[in-house]
Amino acid sequence: MATLPIIHATRDIDASRFLHVEQVDLEFSNGERRTYERLKEYGTGAVIIVPMIDAKTVLLIREYSVGVHRYELGLPKGKLDADETAERGASREMREEVGYDARTFTRLRTLCLSPAYMTHKTHVVLAQELYPARLPGDEPEKLEVVPWKLSLLHELIEREEVSEGRSIATLFMAREYLAGRWKGA
Repeated sequence: MATLPIIHATRDIDASRFLHVEQVDLEFSNGERRTYERLKEYGTGAVIIVPMIDAKTVLLIREYSVGVHRYELGLPKGKLDADETAERGASREMREEVGYDARTFTRLRTLCLSPAYMTHKTHVVLAQELYPARLPGDEPEKLEVVPWKLSLLHELIEREEVSEGRSIATLFMAREYLAGRWKGA
């Protein structure tokens, strides 16, 4: 395994409400020095939830995505609040986005969005034994909740409105975990 580069310095170069860019001065094991830029994470990360309304059906949401300027169909997700665990964040986000909470939460693993230049991590949580519960959300409009059979995942990923990589990866992980083919993290 390669030796990790030494970080000699980091400095902020830009920030906005969502993005925080820093430069990282590195020295590799062969003596080569480079400066990289990366997007730093605000807070404690995010959570993406697989809310199973029954043993075979997941609840998806359709919401506007400004990055691609269209409505995307995917899983409920959101930024974790300060000092919030992945399970508590999953509970809050589910109440806000799908109108349910769960009696059982299982953390499956943590995903990196783009580890080459981002520090952001998303915790993947499976939610089971759902019951109705609602909190007001911060979305500008009501989200459409769409039930989807996990057995029809191949049909879901053919849809143009399904392109968010975390949702796709998370759905496959959940399907494999629920089928007993993968044990999770």
